[in-house]
Amino acid sequence: MSIPPEFAARSPRNDLPFLFVAQAQKEATVNEALARIDALLRPVVEGEAENPPAEPAEGAGWIVGAEAQGEWTGRDGALAFRIAGRWIYAHPWEGTVVFDRALGGLRHWRDGWQTVALPTIPTGGATIDTEARSAIAELIVQLRASGLGI
Repeated sequence: MSIPPEFAARSPRNDLPFLFVAQAQKEATVNEALARIDALLRPVVEGEAENPPAEPAEGAGWIVGAEAQGEWTGRDGALAFRIAGRWIYAHPWEGTVVFDRALGGLRHWRDGWQTVALPTIPTGGATIDTEARSAIAELIVQLRASGLGI
């Protein structure tokens, strides 16, 4: 007979709640897990802020700024999502990627929230290769349009 695995109360990466044998009111646990999955599956944030917005839309998310205040105090760098009238937080791990609407591009977590800064279109120089400059300019436009840089 095999021994069933023992789990912690929550999952290690996304802090999803686990059900327990004979648990009462399972729907609360399952609904919280579904809300977290919904927020983190393809996360989109409105931007970064130190204070929670006064009237956040249901399902909207933010990156909590470095000097968080109010309800967000002590949650610096976390993702905050408004779900069912309260804040649900997710702590990013290396490789977490979000689309930031304010920046119009992707941000990723690696010891802090990072963005890809695209190079500027080349100007000047002793020898000007207009074809190469045109190609570089088009690459920058396409990267920016796909959200891969700001």
